[in-house]
Amino acid sequence: MKQFVKDVAELKESHRPIFDLAIRTADMLVKMFGSRCEVAVHDFSDLKSSLIHLAGSVTGRKIGSPITDLVLNELAKKDQDIEDIPSYKTQSSKGNVMKSATIFLRDTQGKIIGALCINYDISLLMQFGGEIEEFISFDEQHTKSENFFTSVQEVIHEMVEQVLLGFKKAPSLMSLDEKVECVRQLDEKGTFLIKGATDYVGSVLGVSKFTVYNYLQKIRTINDLQPEELAEHK
Repeated sequence: MKQFVKDVAELKESHRPIFDLAIRTADMLVKMFGSRCEVAVHDFSDLKSSLIHLAGSVTGRKIGSPITDLVLNELAKKDQDIEDIPSYKTQSSKGNVMKSATIFLRDTQGKIIGALCINYDISLLMQFGGEIEEFISFDEQHTKSENFFTSVQEVIHEMVEQVLLGFKKAPSLMSLDEKVECVRQLDEKGTFLIKGATDYVGSVLGVSKFTVYNYLQKIRTINDLQPEELAEHK
């Protein structure tokens, strides 16, 4: 971690504790976030060489560099109208994209005397982000719903519940045709491939398992008919 600093003793005495805290904060942030992070401390007593401390090296600047145009635009406002600037996009002279933030330092009277500026190079993260986005994207044309259960009873119960929702009435109020249609939909979903499903479906519909078998036989017979045979059957 590169670190550059101007002698804090040269600062106005009443401002030293403020800048000392800002400098220690800058150093700690870079130690925490690593070499892609740069934190600059500016003293606005001399805007032409306001940079008095630089932890990390992302922008290629040195101690004594001038203030940025963004900060100058803010300083043109009245002190009470100036607010900290969080999470904005910037770019280094080398073309690296950075996520930046500026915190203005104020004295005990509320006058702005400097700034703590954070720049984090996110160029590599953006590259990884594109690759990750591609990896976690889905084929929306083939979106499927899948539930994960701990027992086969849960599987049967959930499949029956999903089908019954479409009828919007209690099983006891369903007509014969509706019960047959319910069994047809469950068969289409593969419910009866599970041992014990016939007994459970029968209990839910209020019929015996043998009645469910009869429904299935009727449904599968119709499904096996040729189109012309199906017309005659109807």
